Amino acid sequence: MCRKNIGEMVAGMLTIVQMLPELITGGVERGTLETGAYFVKNGHRSIVVSNGGPMVEALVKNGSEHITLPVGEKNPKALFCIPRLRQLFIKEKVDILHLRSRLPAWMGMLAAKSIPGATRPRIVTTFHGFYSINPYSAIMTKGERVIAVSKLIKEHICHQYGVCGNHVKVIHRGFDASCFDPLLVDKKHLSDLRKKWKIDGKNGPVLMLPGRFTELKGHRLFLSALEKIKHLSWTAVLVGDMNEKPDYAARLQKEALEKGLGDRVVFAGHCSDMAAAFVLCDITISASIHPESFGRVGVESQAMGVPVVATAHGGSLETIVPEKTGWLFSPADVDGFANALAEAVKDEKKRKKMGARARAWVADHFTTAHMCAKTLRLYEELVAAPRTL
Repeated sequence: MCRKNIGEMVAGMLTIVQMLPELITGGVERGTLETGAYFVKNGHRSIVVSNGGPMVEALVKNGSEHITLPVGEKNPKALFCIPRLRQLFIKEKVDILHLRSRLPAWMGMLAAKSIPGATRPRIVTTFHGFYSINPYSAIMTKGERVIAVSKLIKEHICHQYGVCGNHVKVIHRGFDASCFDPLLVDKKHLSDLRKKWKIDGKNGPVLMLPGRFTELKGHRLFLSALEKIKHLSWTAVLVGDMNEKPDYAARLQKEALEKGLGDRVVFAGHCSDMAAAFVLCDITISASIHPESFGRVGVESQAMGVPVVATAHGGSLETIVPEKTGWLFSPADVDGFANALAEAVKDEKKRKKMGARARAWVADHFTTAHMCAKTLRLYEELVAAPRTL
């Protein structure tokens, strides 16, 4: 690889290794695929080390290489990965080692640090969320560069771990503009969803809360707020796999009936085409009880021109502009939540203006392309900088 003098930008191909437990589903996994494809497209070599999973096929299809190792298994046998990782880093002359999860970070860090300083990979870690605060999680603060997925997470790293230097960089996650574009929605998917959810446009605006069926997503708070506006015309749709927690889903269905909401609340189940789901709804709900590190749903909704009603904490404070791209309500404030919903339901003109502004806002700040470009720029700057590890 051709390098310029320290302090100058890097020229030539970088060999980049990303490590995470597995490639099954989730935001971390999607981000790994997205950045890997971007690196390859821009002339670099992308290698991902994980225990595998159904997303490997898409990863490889987009040009990355995959090496299967049990780096996410909490098993003493996983320690045997360390010598193999060391060998990989040396053989492939890895420039950047990007550690995206705690257990792989421990193994990757130990393997890299066993290599002489001048030839070892430069190390990047990413804080994807609010890890438990202990020495095990502290490994994620040990990169030469530490990526925080939001300003909130950067503050968390500083306050809880005392790591506050300029080497901690905020790089927000992004939405995929090739998927979340109203003009690209499959009309058949749209028609199928409309029939499945029994949405005919005659029962007022559609309020959609997409998310896992868990207490943390605020479904019960949403039902309580809906009870306060049941005199208005609307339809609510809860999107998520009810089989994940069937007892919780059944309790929600019972509560909806007890609150007199009846069939106005649709339990839609899993949806594989969220772009089409956003097109069908008028307002997206993000009612998480605890702060989310970023909140991809709110960004994807805005990308589809749909305003968001969200809890005023966590990533929503960074991704939603109050009264311009959505509404924010104080955590656990049912009345405030209901008032925001009521305004959103009654004011169609405001909803549409907000939706247009929301799409422009996230396109300027939160695309996958922005995320990938900033990540690659960080790598290039790191390779050109003096070593700190």
